[in-house]
Amino acid sequence: MSTPLAIEPGLYYSNGAYGRNWGVRLVLTCESPDGGSEPEVTFKGVAGTCRRKTGRCALREFRRWARYRVALNENSWQRVGGDDTMAED
Repeated sequence: MSTPLAIEPGLYYSNGAYGRNWGVRLVLTCESPDGGSEPEVTFKGVAGTCRRKTGRCALREFRRWARYRVALNENSWQRVGGDDTMAED
């Protein structure tokens, strides 16, 4: 069993999809709204199907969507790290 993908504010994540379904989101915050409940992720879509959209969801939901962390390299989004950064299915 692999380690769950670490979700951190200020980092970019992709859903790993192809074509029209592909997207990249920037995590703005990852915190528990009342300090005790499940953490929520606030994000901003920056590329693909997510572009110009903002949203909020439970951390577990964001982890299901995110396949790996990415970074912008000149004009393209590239995967950061190796297999240890993959999310579980």
